[in-house]
Amino acid sequence: MNSRDFGLTGTQRDIRAMAADFADAEIAPHAREWDRAEQVDPAVARRLGELGFLGLTVPEQYGGVECDLLSYVLATEELGRGDSAVRGIVSVSLGLVTKTIVAHGTDEQREEWVPQLVSGRALGCFALTEPGTGSDAGSLTTRARRDGDDWIIDGSKMFITNGTVAQIALTFARTSESGITAFLVPTASPGLTATEIKGKLGLRGQATAELTFQGVRVPDSARLGAQDRGLGIALGALSRGRISVAAGAVGVAQAALDAALNYAGQREQFGRAIASFQLVQELLADSEVDIRASRLLTHQVARMADAGASPKEYATDASVAKYHASETAVRVSNNCLQTFGGYGFIDEYPVGKYLRDARVLTLYEGTSQVQKLIIGRALTGVDAMT
Repeated sequence: MNSRDFGLTGTQRDIRAMAADFADAEIAPHAREWDRAEQVDPAVARRLGELGFLGLTVPEQYGGVECDLLSYVLATEELGRGDSAVRGIVSVSLGLVTKTIVAHGTDEQREEWVPQLVSGRALGCFALTEPGTGSDAGSLTTRARRDGDDWIIDGSKMFITNGTVAQIALTFARTSESGITAFLVPTASPGLTATEIKGKLGLRGQATAELTFQGVRVPDSARLGAQDRGLGIALGALSRGRISVAAGAVGVAQAALDAALNYAGQREQFGRAIASFQLVQELLADSEVDIRASRLLTHQVARMADAGASPKEYATDASVAKYHASETAVRVSNNCLQTFGGYGFIDEYPVGKYLRDARVLTLYEGTSQVQKLIIGRALTGVDAMT
């Protein structure tokens, strides 16, 4: 039995195989083109919805695919192997937005938005990060003030994945000096402007935007959860989201290793394939070990969630997986680029893109340094940030 199959059910293998086939047939062949154009084909979102990838773990009554979190992780890894920009669409729209609406929304909010999101007819973005507050999410300055039965939102958000293509923005705004509240804000709302960020180092095909809120009015029915309790909603979503990012990072690393193995078997130097050189085999062997470790850590936290652990209970394990997997993706893709030599430095070959895409995984949804602080606090009981 393949080590990657150990402990998986038939259904889990089937979901992974479906994602792998989709990645190989409909994502990977276009990844370089999308990277150069700085835009994934807009039709991909609808295709993700048709195949059920935007509805994994969502109740069937809303059009979702009822499955466990490990199945979602397996699919996310394969999408990340195909193109991390496409994986990001799913991680944000499904992982951060749809799942949060399912967990905290009213019946009316679920019925309005979840079917659209799981079908790919609509995408969501997670509007938390601001120009001056990244890791320090609790210090955000976007404000929402009450005006009769409505709320008026003013402020700006930065580095928002799906920001220019989303129809709904899960937006976090300060509603009191000590409280943050979550709102479901249609992106077509007057006063809401999305400006695409171009020239990124990696994930170039993924739409990333700055959102500006100028007197954006939403009804109180757009509020998600209780007033002043939005930060807990955001942190819970990020704990779940880190599992998805970890899985995507494993996918990037696996793609880099697959490319390096193929190249090393074909490239000849000194009269033989470079795969026969000991130092090349060392690069490949180190990469394989790192990938297996990251995959196991990611599967472990997914299994914890499937066993009933709450986001708070598995938050540290999610940080461990996200930290290890994202750093592994950088290290492995760098090793694999070395295997390609000079050819790894041009985009005719994919490994340079893997390295560029991997680098941002150590930054978003909590930098590697923030993950270390979370892990260290859990070990020592001391908050090193204060």
